Amino acid sequence: MRKALIIGVTGQDGSYLAELLMARGYEVHGLKRRSSSFNTERVDHLMEGPEVGQRFQLHFGDLADTASINELLHSVVPDEVYNLGAQSHVKVSFEIPGYTADVVALGTLRLLEAIRRSGAKCRFYQASSSEMYGATPAPQTESSPFYPRSPYACAKVFAHEITRNYRESYGIHASCGILFNHESPRRGETFVTRKITRAVARIKRGLQDSLRLGYLEAKRDWGYAPDYVRAMWMMLQQDSPDDYVIGTGETHSVREFCARAFALAGLDWRDYVQVDARYFRPAEVECLQADASKARRLLGWEPAVPFDDLVRIMVEADLAEVDRQWNGGREALRGLAAGA
Repeated sequence: MRKALIIGVTGQDGSYLAELLMARGYEVHGLKRRSSSFNTERVDHLMEGPEVGQRFQLHFGDLADTASINELLHSVVPDEVYNLGAQSHVKVSFEIPGYTADVVALGTLRLLEAIRRSGAKCRFYQASSSEMYGATPAPQTESSPFYPRSPYACAKVFAHEITRNYRESYGIHASCGILFNHESPRRGETFVTRKITRAVARIKRGLQDSLRLGYLEAKRDWGYAPDYVRAMWMMLQQDSPDDYVIGTGETHSVREFCARAFALAGLDWRDYVQVDARYFRPAEVECLQADASKARRLLGWEPAVPFDDLVRIMVEADLAEVDRQWNGGREALRGLAAGA
């Protein structure tokens, strides 16, 4: 049984990747930062059943703490390491640039150095980002120059380059996936796509009146997260490590995402969306569009879920979640009334 270590397992990508690996027979270990809240809702279902503690295990640690990384590598001895850990919110990175750089850039370096010093014979995946391209004209390929426009993107460029440096200097089987925007119902609620679909559900059910957003003209290449974690795994199955752009090749603006999402609920987005300058970034990224021809050719990877289906999946999931919470609240009130 192969063992995988996922840094950032409680996030959107980490949870989908854990499911994929377990379905393929892996023993999965995940790193979770210690906090005052559990923050494990995306992987709680993996910790149920008779195989708890055997096929899936959570470990406390932090990319900012070298000792915990060293201990984790020593105790788990993984065959594959996936570095998905980050402070990944672009707007927030302008507010806490030092922390972002420490976790995203130096955290990757700490991982690679721990692998090098331990002599571990594992394969390493680095989650690079389309944000590294920033102002570089679209479409972007593996050979396009980086032009980062945020502290997060700058930190990702360092992490990307240091991964390539360790690959070339020390022979580590390290691959970088330059993933373009990928979404799902598990996306964090502060990210624009989930912010939109959650607001659609709440407005439809009368729980919210409006939605405030920033720059509506930004264009992104949006795909479905489970498709993208499949690409991560495929990279580490190759005989030779390499870097791959992963995306759909289509672009859609934030305005268009709004229009599609609200329309699915029978609403006109223009009646509810307000532009708020507080959500503008100091430096905007206008257009990100992937040219994933290399991944298609060498990995055989193709995205399975198109844009319209992605929006529908997210809207339907948030409508169901709002209804579940609403019905759960009513049941709780009935129980209190019966008890009285």
